[in-house]
Order: sequence, then structure tokens, then C-alpha cells
Amino acid sequence: MTRKKKETFKLIDAFSGAGGLTLGFTKVFNHKFKPVWANDFNAYAAATYNENFGKHCISEDINKVINKSSVKIPKADVVIGGPPCQGFSLLNKNREGDPRKQLWRQYMDLVEKSCATIFVMENVPQLLDSFEHGELLGVAEAKGFSVRWAKLNAADYGVPQTRYRAFIIGCNFTDPKSVFPPKKTHYKNDKILAENRDEYVKNPNLWITVRDAIGDLPEPEGTEIRSEASPLNLHFGRNPTEVSRNRFKAIPREGMNRFDLQRNAPELTPECWKRKKSGGTDLFGRMWWDKPAVTIRTEFFKPEKGRYIHPVQHRAITHREAARLQSFPDDFVFKGTKIEIAKQIGNAVPPLLASRIADCVESLLER
Repeated sequence: MTRKKKETFKLIDAFSGAGGLTLGFTKVFNHKFKPVWANDFNAYAAATYNENFGKHCISEDINKVINKSSVKIPKADVVIGGPPCQGFSLLNKNREGDPRKQLWRQYMDLVEKSCATIFVMENVPQLLDSFEHGELLGVAEAKGFSVRWAKLNAADYGVPQTRYRAFIIGCNFTDPKSVFPPKKTHYKNDKILAENRDEYVKNPNLWITVRDAIGDLPEPEGTEIRSEASPLNLHFGRNPTEVSRNRFKAIPREGMNRFDLQRNAPELTPECWKRKKSGGTDLFGRMWWDKPAVTIRTEFFKPEKGRYIHPVQHRAITHREAARLQSFPDDFVFKGTKIEIAKQIGNAVPPLLASRIADCVESLLER
């Protein structure tokens, strides 16, 4: 007797943020997943999730939610999510002993309570070299899951951004190695494709570039979020000081950075940058039109934080540009203040990358 295939698979998103993972599992390429429950500590992120996927994201500390008798965790086929990565990030100088490094335990509790047969966890690559990674594997295998993991570059999957992330996938009815990691859909150049042909789909495309993603946008207007329902609602600028404007003009060519600023205009270079002789080559850097962006973080609107200066215009990238570089469609609705929306964009899993992981999970469930 053959078992009838499910029309949809129920999905839970823990530490959901704005819902980049959920978007990749649902609306991108029309996957068969139906979100039924989500949780995020940040109320603005939860509001964004609820606006786009239905009002089932609970904004509360997951430690309280999981053990609350009044909260019913629904049954689900899959649990996805990214416990806060700051506990493992190299940017966190106090990461040793950071309690956020243990939130994977609540995530696995959620997997158990929902009776999910597959889980997908996302985090920074440093997780894979951590003690906690070993602990996680032990707990997952004790619960009957076969576990695989990989470090993936978002640019290899159609995202206009070289963003490296760790993905861990567990399945309790088969070994996920048959489908994971997913085949790469995009390649950097012909040499790399030729040397690693088995890692790619049959007809891959070249990496998507900054020009591809944002080249059609006009110059930004104003400094506030606009109410209009169009791509331009988040395409606003800032009011840079005269010093900042002169710094932008001092590094006019693509790829320039703080070292070029120091050579071209030492009088405009902050003393702390002069003292720092090495590292930080992306700080106060201009993007290249014909390359993917660097990792989009939560403060992309501050050029001193990374390579976030527009390729030709004398300004940092806008919220709309950052969202596109993360592969969010223009019709995705973000809720909150400018700062909170920036956090949601920078913290999100790029939906196009998430969609390729969804391919793997859907393939396992349909077997």
C-alpha cells in the first residue's frame, strides 16, 4: 500500500526574526511548506513576520514560551531557525560564556515538542568549530536524528552577497547526506566551475552582482520611511555631515576603502584609522558594481562599519538596497523603526539561500 503524499508540510520557525528562512521555505519558488507557529524575542521582528505569514509568531523569550502551559506548540513536520549568532560571532569580544551559545537547547526542545521529523538550524560558521556544535550533535543523535552540516556561501545560490553561513540539518527517518548540501546554482568564474563541476547544478549561472540587484533604483529621497506601497518606501538616505561628504568624494572609485582615504585625504581620516595599520579593508569601502556585496550586517547604513558605500553615489546604501542585496522581494513588508528594520534585514537568512535548503528538506519529505 502506497502512502499518499502530503500537499503541504507544517513548518515552525524558532528565533524567526523577520522571517527570511520562512520566506525561503514558502513564497520563494512555491514550496509546499505551511508556517504554523513561530517565535522571536524582538517585538518588531515578530510584527514583520506576522504581517507577511499570518499572526502566529509569539514575541516572547523562548525560555518562557516553551514551558508555558498556556502556549500550545503545534505538531509540525519541520522546525527551522537560527538561534542568536552573536554568542559565536568573532565580532563578540565576550563570546566565551555568552549564554546565547546555549539557546540551541531550547531549539531542540521545540523540535521534540512539535514531533518534527526534520530540523534545520542556521548560524555563523564559527558554530561548526565550537564545543556547542559537538553537544548539539550528541543531543540530536540521542533523539534519533542523522545530522549533516555545511558552510554555504549565499552568492553560490543566487544571492548578490558573499555571505557565509553554517547550516545543520537533522532527519530522523533517513540520512540527509543524499540531498544536502544543495547543489550550487551560481558560480564565480569559469575556472572555479571547471575545477568543482560536481558541486553545481546542470546549467548554473554567474554570480548575481550589486548592479543586477540595485542598478535600477533612482537616487534616494528624504530621510524617513515613506508610507507608499512601493520599492521606494525604504529607499531613503541620511543627512551626512560636510566631513562625511568630503570623505566620500575622496574615494570615488569602486573598491576603495579607508586606506585609500588615508592616502588621498589624510586630513579627513580619523586618528583611530591612522593608528590601525592592518585589517579592516572593508571599512569605509565602496562596493563594486560587478561583484556581489560583502556581508550585509545590521548597521549597513553606517559606512564606517563596512563596505557599504554605493558604487558611484556619495552615500551609504539604503534600507531598500540592503534588503535587495539580502534577496528580499520588494513586496515583503517590514515593520518598525528605521533602526529596527535595519536589524531585521541584517540578521535575516537570505530567502534565496533558504529556498535552496527548502529544496533539500522537501525532497526528503516527499520520498
